[in-house]
Parts: sequence; structure tokens; C-alpha cells
Amino acid sequence: MSKSGKNFSVEEENLNQKVVSGGLLQINGLGVLIKGDSGIGKSESALELISRGWRFVSDDVTNIKKISEDKLIGTSPSLSRYFMEIRGLGIINIKQIFGSKAICKRSKIDLVINLKKWEQNKEYDRLGLESPEKHELLGVKIPQIIIPVAPGRNISTLIEVACKVQVLKEKGYHAPKEITYRLKRDIASKEGKRNKKIDRL
Repeated sequence: MSKSGKNFSVEEENLNQKVVSGGLLQINGLGVLIKGDSGIGKSESALELISRGWRFVSDDVTNIKKISEDKLIGTSPSLSRYFMEIRGLGIINIKQIFGSKAICKRSKIDLVINLKKWEQNKEYDRLGLESPEKHELLGVKIPQIIIPVAPGRNISTLIEVACKVQVLKEKGYHAPKEITYRLKRDIASKEGKRNKKIDRL
């Protein structure tokens, strides 16, 4: 291969790889990239999820590689593989604490969880009818769920449920659409009964 050919290959390889800020876990069959502001609780939430039996890939920094038009694989940098930083505890080794079943060297990326600080005066979607914009990585659009973080909210549980919600969506079930359908059906039924009463008068 010519020198120019080699250069082209290197450039192409670089375009298909990226290092991002965020941790990666495998939860309920999904590869979940957890992003958010520094100090918002990403690692602490990930640690609780690992203690519940889900698998750890990387903490804080994740290497991402595009292997096809719509598929991304995430790995941990070799230097920090198996390690996690927890404020107050320092550096811990997930493999040594939880065992080899708690870790995974690589995972596809199916979902992005974006942790955002709760804004007091901001209006949040309460029904889930609004779909947040997908998160784009290396030209691949990944489903994204934004979770507002505030005191008293169990972020690990919310992340776990968000993953189950995503799995159900992939199977075709959407709870907000079902409740909307039920409301419309109930309203239509009440209107029908009201019209029958009017017709009898």
C-alpha cells in the first residue's frame, strides 16, 4: 500500500473513534452511556447499579469506536480499566470488590442517560410524550433520556427504570401513548352517553 494510502487509513480510523466523558454500563441488556456535569453523581449512581448486579465497562472516560453505520462499541482506557473514582473513597477496583461477573471489557452503546441538575423554574415533561433529541456520536444517533437530578431523587433507580422503558419502546410499547388512548376512549364514552341522554329528551 502506498504512503498516501496509509495516511488515508489512519485518517479514516480517527474519524471512527472518539473519547467521550461519561461512564458505560450494561443494564437490562442495553449498553448505557451515563453522561452529565462533573460532580452530579454519575459514578455513585453507577456504583449502586453495579451492586444491584449490572455490569461495569468504564468510569468517567469511555473510548468509542464506530464499527458499522449504526453500531458503536465502548471500552475503557486500558490504564483505568476496572477502576472507579468515588469521592470520599478514592480509587476502587470494581473487579476486586464485586468479582469478574461485575465487569465487561466492551459493550455496544444503545442508550445515553444524560444527568442534568434540576432547574427550579424549568417546566419538565411529566407524561413522557415529548421525546428528547437523540444524542449523536460519530454520526450515529443514539436514543437519549434526560434525567433531572435533585435531592431526594434515587438516580440509580431512575436509570434502571429508564432502561426498562427503553426496552419496552423497542418492543413497541409506549406507556404515555397508552394512557393518552385510555383518556380519549374514556372521554369519547362519556360524550356518547351524554349525547344519548340528550336524544332521549
